[in-house]
Amino acid sequence: MPIADSDGTSIYYERHGSGPAILFVHGSGGHHAAWWQQVAALREQFTVLTVDLRGFGGSDSSMAEFDGQDFPGDVVAVLDREDLADAMLVGQSIGSVAALRAGLLRPERVSSVVLGHSLGGISHPELRELAAADRAEAVKLPVVDRLLTRSFQQERADLTFLFQQMGTFNAARMQDLRNLDTDGPTLDEIRASGVRVAFLAGEKDAVLGVKTVTRAHELLPGSHLEIVPDAPHSMYWEAPERYNAAVARLRRTLTAPKEAA
Repeated sequence: MPIADSDGTSIYYERHGSGPAILFVHGSGGHHAAWWQQVAALREQFTVLTVDLRGFGGSDSSMAEFDGQDFPGDVVAVLDREDLADAMLVGQSIGSVAALRAGLLRPERVSSVVLGHSLGGISHPELRELAAADRAEAVKLPVVDRLLTRSFQQERADLTFLFQQMGTFNAARMQDLRNLDTDGPTLDEIRASGVRVAFLAGEKDAVLGVKTVTRAHELLPGSHLEIVPDAPHSMYWEAPERYNAAVARLRRTLTAPKEAA
């Protein structure tokens, strides 16, 4: 059972397959097992790593409280233990914030970061305003309706139930991750790091609108933008074939040397 040490905190992670490395960072309701559809599909072509942030899944959850500012260090601990030099970090929702910060902390280990359904906590006044407007609309919906389409919920009651059960294995909660957005990286800091960034979003994302993601892409020269038609916020769960294809495509696309970015 692989365990990484994050400043004295035990971080559980898994490694599957071989090839170019992809490390997935879960969102507020997930953990390493949430990526079951990605591991099975991608491990024949790539080294696929999944991690439990502290307070989630099999990682240390014994602390009295959790600080989202510690989560990037948990990702870094895995990068260091595995001695990776060309990893692509793929975040889901607020996990993208941890992924981007980890990439900026270890640019020598991370060649690219995919911000899945997230702006990655980028510090920019226009983006903050756009994201806040999207959130104001999202909170009008029941939580599950923000994450999965209603048609999927009706047609796949089994997978919807399993999706909701995933969070019951975690001690940390959404409020423990929110302060990840505090003092986020600027566009200049991202550009200076040499880490390539891709925005991956679903056309039917009820949490973060396509227009907002597209604007972030426009503001970050050299970034990539991938919008998947008819996909919701939790695309990795509801539309895994399209999600996996997009991730594989980005892993191949974002392999150019950083100096060429």
